[in-house]
Amino acid sequence: MPEHPDQQEYDLIITGGQVADGLGGPARRADVAIRGERIAAIGDGAAWRARRRIDATGKVVSPGFIDCHTHDDRALLGTPLMRPKVSQGITTVVTGNCGISLAPVRTPGDVVPPPLNLLAKHTGELYARMQDYADALAAAPAAVNSLALVGHSSLRVSAMDRLDRPADKKEIAAMRQALDQAMAAGAAGLSTGLYYPTAMHASTEEVIGVAEPLAAWRGLYTTHLRDEADHVCDAMEEAFLIGRAADVPAILSHHKVTGKHNHGRTAETLALYDRMRAEQPLGMDVYPYAASSTILEPRRVAAGEKIIVTWSQTRPEIQGVDLRELAAREGRDPTRLAEELSPGGAIYFSMDEADVKRVISHGSVMIGSDGLPHDQRPHPRLWGAFSRVLARYVREMGVLGMEEAVRRMTSLTAAQFGLKDRGVLRPGCYADVVVFDPATVADLASFAEPTLPSTGIQAVLVNGQLVEEDGAATGARPGRLLRGDDRAAPGFETPAWAA
Repeated sequence: MPEHPDQQEYDLIITGGQVADGLGGPARRADVAIRGERIAAIGDGAAWRARRRIDATGKVVSPGFIDCHTHDDRALLGTPLMRPKVSQGITTVVTGNCGISLAPVRTPGDVVPPPLNLLAKHTGELYARMQDYADALAAAPAAVNSLALVGHSSLRVSAMDRLDRPADKKEIAAMRQALDQAMAAGAAGLSTGLYYPTAMHASTEEVIGVAEPLAAWRGLYTTHLRDEADHVCDAMEEAFLIGRAADVPAILSHHKVTGKHNHGRTAETLALYDRMRAEQPLGMDVYPYAASSTILEPRRVAAGEKIIVTWSQTRPEIQGVDLRELAAREGRDPTRLAEELSPGGAIYFSMDEADVKRVISHGSVMIGSDGLPHDQRPHPRLWGAFSRVLARYVREMGVLGMEEAVRRMTSLTAAQFGLKDRGVLRPGCYADVVVFDPATVADLASFAEPTLPSTGIQAVLVNGQLVEEDGAATGARPGRLLRGDDRAAPGFETPAWAA
């Protein structure tokens, strides 16, 4: 499509901004015209006519950010305006990460085992089929687009009577069939969380067996590694093997090393990743913080990490409390106290900022939030991860240039996940757009006040509709589940359609 079509009236023109197209090249002064769901023209719009204009003078106009690692499965339905994401410029979220997805899940009774309880508090919030989940999203759209992964733990819970062992051949066949049906309904791939109790007893052979349908659907494999501490390299090798055996791209989720004695080992893990990336399609994402967040796990207490309790089913009043400080006040053993507070969630301070910086600096690493929207006191990454990259790692520390940061949050993610006509500003692409002020964009969410929205985001559009303007939601909900024609083959550094 030509950059300057014949004069005609557009629905919206964004004028005067610096256009960072998402591919990493220098931003340029240009106007962006939108008609319907798509970008119609980019260039000098002095003679263009539109029903509405947005003045982006002094601002950057970029593709909407794509959050490649979320647990927003239920949030899309329960809080469809998706303010934690939209307020920082995110227009598409990838759900079903770390082996846990809202669909497909069949489990007896009303108890949702951890870590699935990060998504749902009772079984009535789960979906037996991916098609049922897709239908629910279609009936009640969210403000953002979504891409759904199938959780391996969700499949295990559905197919197995006990989770403390590897699956047998019959159970693997049942999980493989459920995955195949979910892919037919529009899922994008399989995720595992081999670190968690629901899946830690799964063998490598089990995961390979379950993953067999992926290649026929142009799917991908993402994984929360079996170990992110002492045996992180072994866990990476397992992930690479699964990707090769299934013949699909493998993506390492929220890459990090934990435990003080492992600080600095990202130099080793990134070197391993680079060696293997020359032999098979691989991806990796990171969040811009040195603290993680997941379920409250007594087995992690002894590692000496500072632990903040984000929620507790047995004592909901203690959210936001330091576990060890609480144990000292009550004269309790911290590990035993963690057991009594479970089920619950926690933030673990176990990483090193130098490692985070090194991973963010790597040219093939995407940005993901890994936020937990249902925590009573969530990690600030839920509300601030993407604006934090622009504020801290671009403007303050100079780890990335602005255009490169945008690429990592847009086209690279679109390429890795096979999102067609998204992640790039180009005529014909979907009008997922964010307008931000590079001088003021910043994350305000903190560990003390984790739900403060970002500043410096002027406007956010999803599929051509304004969903956020000047810090306020418009109420529009134009998002859709991306599947079928919305998807291309994953695994490229640059989207094949944009090359």
